[in-house]
Amino acid sequence: MPASSTERRVIDLSHPIRAGLVTYPGLPAPVITPHLTREASRAVYAPGAEFAMDVITMIGNTGTYLDSPFHRYPDGADLAQLDLATLVGLPAEVFDLTTLDRRDIRAADLDGRDLRGAAVLLHTGWDRHFGTPQYGVGSPYLANDAVALLVSSGALLVGIDALNIDDTEGGRARPAHSDLLGAGIHVVEHLTGLASLPSRGARFTAAPPAVEGFGTFPVRAFAELP
Repeated sequence: MPASSTERRVIDLSHPIRAGLVTYPGLPAPVITPHLTREASRAVYAPGAEFAMDVITMIGNTGTYLDSPFHRYPDGADLAQLDLATLVGLPAEVFDLTTLDRRDIRAADLDGRDLRGAAVLLHTGWDRHFGTPQYGVGSPYLANDAVALLVSSGALLVGIDALNIDDTEGGRARPAHSDLLGAGIHVVEHLTGLASLPSRGARFTAAPPAVEGFGTFPVRAFAELP
């Protein structure tokens, strides 16, 4: 017998991908084109059978996506080399940062919890601007001391519902990406729906396809609630 929906809740934390979607200002939007239309497929398959086959052209930084170490470092693990145990069913530590009156997320905002082996999810509420020009301006980001805390704590993954874990308006340096990915900590950006999660107790999953020689790709990020 299948499990009852009342026994297990799954919360989708991903933005849907569609043709023309602007995820990160300045990066190309996905283009979806038909390879085989349903109408054309009727001449290929038996009577009554039809299929649609489509081609999507997109940059890896589309929708809700995961950064692997290869995204930053040429000798880092690419998507195909990631250990699924570091991507599936991770204990989620969710931090409600929606009342912060500053952009930078500091170590003091994340202190006081055991983060070893966890997916640290930063709920800033910035996802409310996703798909609008406001999304790319004034987005929250991780301060250097918060990055150091995450690395030293043994976290496996860091996710944020905002434009970037780095301050993209503060220059060309990307210290959060450099230090987190250098430590083998996965980064998931552009999450949504984190308000639906408890501060702890959920299990987080964000697994990309195993693409060799690729560092970033969309994921279907979700959380399972007990």
